[in-house]
Amino acid sequence: MRIRGPGFWRSLTPAHLLAWTVLTGIFVFVSTHPIRPHDFWWHLAVGREILQTGHIPTVDTFSYTRAGAPYPSYAMFWLAEVLMYEFYALGGPALVVLMHSLLITAAYGLILWVAWEAGGPRAAALGVLFAAALGIDDWNVRPQAFAFLAGALFLRGIAGLERSRRWLWIFPLGMALWVNTHGSFPLGLLFIGLTLAGKVVEGWISGKRAVSLGRYFLAFGLAFLTTGLNPRGFGVYEYLVMMARNPVIRTMVPEWAPPGLNRHGLLFYGAVALMGILLALPPRPLPRSPLWIAGALALLGFRTSRGVVWFGMAAAPLLAARIRALWPERPGQRGVPALNGLFLGLLGGMVLAALPWFKAWWPMPAAKAGLISAETPVAATAFLLQERPPGPLFHALSFGSYLIWAAQPDYPVFVDTRLELYPVTIWEDYLAISAAAPDWEDRLARYGVCLLMLSPVEQPALVEAVARSPRWMRLYQDEVASIWARKGGSCGDGTAAIRASPSGWRFPKGGKVKPGAEGASKGLSP
Repeated sequence: MRIRGPGFWRSLTPAHLLAWTVLTGIFVFVSTHPIRPHDFWWHLAVGREILQTGHIPTVDTFSYTRAGAPYPSYAMFWLAEVLMYEFYALGGPALVVLMHSLLITAAYGLILWVAWEAGGPRAAALGVLFAAALGIDDWNVRPQAFAFLAGALFLRGIAGLERSRRWLWIFPLGMALWVNTHGSFPLGLLFIGLTLAGKVVEGWISGKRAVSLGRYFLAFGLAFLTTGLNPRGFGVYEYLVMMARNPVIRTMVPEWAPPGLNRHGLLFYGAVALMGILLALPPRPLPRSPLWIAGALALLGFRTSRGVVWFGMAAAPLLAARIRALWPERPGQRGVPALNGLFLGLLGGMVLAALPWFKAWWPMPAAKAGLISAETPVAATAFLLQERPPGPLFHALSFGSYLIWAAQPDYPVFVDTRLELYPVTIWEDYLAISAAAPDWEDRLARYGVCLLMLSPVEQPALVEAVARSPRWMRLYQDEVASIWARKGGSCGDGTAAIRASPSGWRFPKGGKVKPGAEGASKGLSP
């Protein structure tokens, strides 16, 4: 049907508009969220290095605690890192946020397409809302967004294979993207394998020949062969086994732990219960392939929080089919062309207004204001680079990624969110120091630390202990971070970053000191 014709505008029903509203809501939500500091910046730094040197790094050059140690994970994300850096170089954080918003929206748009075929527009909209609620905590700017798009391509291709072999092309294309951007790519093989198993079981139970299994075997073979198209070749599977066995990953990464009883975990458990109830209601005949995929991902979700988002994406079409069976749409509905046009115009206006370049016009809460999250130590890092107090530097974990991007090679990091790079002993020291354990200063001395960049949110006990200690002098403080220098010893006099003036010591411009803080008696002023 031609969009310009009047028939198109009359054919739009409230259900169609609901489906478009859901996608618009996803785009607006992602576009108006700032870049959080934990993972994005170190990936950006690696993308910069790949493009500058022409090769993927193989060892750590960003930390002083693990300098020169092998780090094979760089090769896992290289394509995402290069693309993110290219977008950043072209348009800064705004273009990166737009790219990320389009990736997430496209992924859920593909899920909407599959769910629409399974249950119609209204049921599809509700199914994608269900999937979005389970995935919303995983939408930070990071390479995983490319995996969401690749996974959605696989689910779209599997649904299309039911009718035509023409969808086979999607599997090597999707896997080529997936295997070079994120380590979750085996999920694609799982999707096809479970679909194939479901088709076999359906044919065995019904006694009828199912849709030709050859196309599914071919899809699996194409996807598997494409997994070798990465810097490691098929050695990428050895890397995944190594990561799965890494004790730091298993014990320290919250995403790898089972969902807790927080909002995200309770939402997942409620979603699984809801799906169980809907599947138990008549009519019960269901295609087993989508059921098996959703069931397997539900089990994955119980084991690790990383599976929750995937369960939502796979379950959305199944949920749409159940909604259609239990609550069918009324046929013959017609829309009002003028109202439909007005509503779509409003959605388009929302999309334009949500573009990152216009975000400053929106009345945002502090946590969402700006393109770079307020928790990112931008000002504190700028102070370091301007005043150059002597290191080595100990800092909050969440600061490590941005320091890798902005302060290399001047200030190598102690630790960062490349968690598997650092052995358990270093993490034990980091946690003990951050908690202000009785020997926190001795532990810092063992690493030769002369400078601290601390987070009042992550390390309140350490901030308090440092403020009480006579061995440290505060050089800088804002709402995000405080910077402290060791007095005397091998680090010098600890005042390299303090500028002298006729009136005495003066606090650098932009910093803030609370009354009674260390250095106040020396005339430090904001």
